Amino acid sequence: MDYGPVDRGQRGMELSSLENTVDNLNRSGRSMMRFRLPMVGLVAISALMTILSFRYIHAASAPAALSHDNTAQSPVLIELFTSEGCSSCPPADALLERLDRSQRVSGADLIVLSEHVDYWNDIGWKDPYSSHEYSERQSAYAAQFGLGSIYTPQMIVDGQFEFVGSDERRAKQAIESATQVVKAPVSLSSSRTDEKMAILHIETGPLPLSSTAESADIFLAIADDSDESHVRGGENAGRTLMHVAVLRSLIRIGALDKSAGFARDMKLDLSAKNPRNLRVAVIIQEADAGRVWGAGFTRLSN
Repeated sequence: MDYGPVDRGQRGMELSSLENTVDNLNRSGRSMMRFRLPMVGLVAISALMTILSFRYIHAASAPAALSHDNTAQSPVLIELFTSEGCSSCPPADALLERLDRSQRVSGADLIVLSEHVDYWNDIGWKDPYSSHEYSERQSAYAAQFGLGSIYTPQMIVDGQFEFVGSDERRAKQAIESATQVVKAPVSLSSSRTDEKMAILHIETGPLPLSSTAESADIFLAIADDSDESHVRGGENAGRTLMHVAVLRSLIRIGALDKSAGFARDMKLDLSAKNPRNLRVAVIIQEADAGRVWGAGFTRLSN
């Protein structure tokens, strides 16, 4: 499989032209390749329409400034495939951070993950947060979406929508659509036995009857709350890059269907983790990087 980058230039083209070019490149070949997309200007989030709320359980409460009622928020998973070796990625990293911090999408509780791919590591800078596992996950998404290539930055919402990771308008539209889907409830709680060990209690409801899937996998994601790098090589040489919710581990812990929920207690070894705060997320997702049918997260403090 060829992961060589294709430089598409920095010509400030309009977003619609950019998307058409990406689509044409995707259809032109079968081999997976990486390519750098031009940075596009971020559009301010406009007033959002009212979204139907769905019942679910979430361990972390939404910031008080976002909502003045008691209506439950629908969890929406946002994954950003990015790399410190890609000069088009910092604007997408910044957008992910803003979405995570502001949570300014009506009816949505945003659960974000930054997934650093490894196929940029041979052009002058090895991303310290990269993993081939996330490159493979992105490739699985490409197969689901019928794409002929993989690229950075790429944002994926609930395993259902994909677009250039710095496109704020498309992000808002995808999140709004994702809130209208009934999700399985997810509850997380944690307790500490000592400085090096935590107990995580996970409970979910069954898949919703409206789900198009008969079964789904349950994943546990461990992420650094935030990270910072002083890049000394590659396309971002000399820059200090900030990241949020940097995925460090993603493991399958079970399965779910429409007949019953899931419950499990798990021990988390914190001795080798980042000394800063950690995020723990649970994701209910169809097999082979399919649609997301539920998610929840909590924070752990070292």
